[in-house]
Amino acid sequence: MRFNLWFRALDVGSKIFLVSAAAILAIPLALTVAVVPVAMVDAAIGGPRPEAPPLSLIDAPRESTPTPIAPVERVANLTVVEEVPFAAITVDDATMAAGTTAITTVGVAGTIERVFSVTYLDRVEASRVLVSETVTVPAIDQVTSIGTYVAPPPPPAPLAGNCDANYADGCVPVSSDVDCAGGSGNGPAYVSGIVRVVGSDIYDLDRDGDGYGCD
Repeated sequence: MRFNLWFRALDVGSKIFLVSAAAILAIPLALTVAVVPVAMVDAAIGGPRPEAPPLSLIDAPRESTPTPIAPVERVANLTVVEEVPFAAITVDDATMAAGTTAITTVGVAGTIERVFSVTYLDRVEASRVLVSETVTVPAIDQVTSIGTYVAPPPPPAPLAGNCDANYADGCVPVSSDVDCAGGSGNGPAYVSGIVRVVGSDIYDLDRDGDGYGCD
């Protein structure tokens, strides 16, 4: 009560000074009151405060599962032209001397055209299936001829005396007919021992055709 009467008796300047000083002194007190330990606050409200979730869990964007994208499929025909190699064959030629060879037909490669059905996935070939194939140019085989001709041996030189040159290793007399001695023939001439036929068996001495007479 006395303070109120004293304060009213002051002039305006003194009142302003006192009010300003009181405000300046009240600032540290307000700061002291504002800084209160957390334990005291927990005790006042009857228990610990619930912890707020971390900002990383609140603000983190959720990861979305990407939707798989199916590959783009395309089917197209593909034509491939390939070379067909020629084959090499041999044939016997009786007009060529034995042991000689010659290319009588020159080989020429051919061509074949194949059509495939090709499946592409994202512009990459995944598979191909043969649809058709056509021989556009046939290959020509190369022919090599092998000679087989063997010249016959020259006729034997005539033997001295009265012996037939168609026989060797013995003397077969030149006569109208010759038989093997000791056989059933009736001559008029005979030959003794085995003779080799080197020409024509004009006397039919080689009955079994083994190249030897009177054996």
